[in-house]
Amino acid sequence: MTPNANAPDATQASALKGREVFVGVTGGIAAYKTATLVSRLAQAGAGVTVAMTESATKFIAPLTLQALSGRHVYTGVWEHVESQDPQHISLARRCDLAIVAPATMDCCAKLAHGITEDAVCLILSAIDRRQTPVLIAPSMNEIMWAQPANQRNVEQLRADGYEIVGPAAGWQACRAVGPGRMEEPEALLDAIVARLAPSSPASPSAAQNR
Repeated sequence: MTPNANAPDATQASALKGREVFVGVTGGIAAYKTATLVSRLAQAGAGVTVAMTESATKFIAPLTLQALSGRHVYTGVWEHVESQDPQHISLARRCDLAIVAPATMDCCAKLAHGITEDAVCLILSAIDRRQTPVLIAPSMNEIMWAQPANQRNVEQLRADGYEIVGPAAGWQACRAVGPGRMEEPEALLDAIVARLAPSSPASPSAAQNR
């Protein structure tokens, strides 16, 4: 039998098995890469819950991420999947880590200014970042990334306790070459594993043992 090249390694499986990961997807072309990230997380034994902005659903179908995660995908703030939790507070409370991939310029601005008009930002607003790591994987055109307003927002996110992963530099869908590409799924998976590994100072299990 041919080994599965995408199967999680021992380190990934150890860090992710039984953990709850929230994945927020916003409206960028890099959303197609997030399908691979969700699949890898699920294969490693993590419970994965996905929320998408309306714009994100134009780039990748919620059904794709539902099939890969094995769970309902949230696409609006008024979905009542949990009848006693219409604001999805329980999703925020139970996750061990959250990641937004891709995080557009618009998403970064909303998070930096406390705007919660979509499902992704609403759920993130209920996460206590003192206890739960929240990773942001920016994805945008190189000019958009360099805009002073965007750089101010990114610095505010860092000051507020969000962790910025990337962006990488390279070829972009707009045919430009430069910084702004979302990190590849493997790099994002490595960042998640690093935060959830038992030896990580910020991992829930490490915090409980202090």
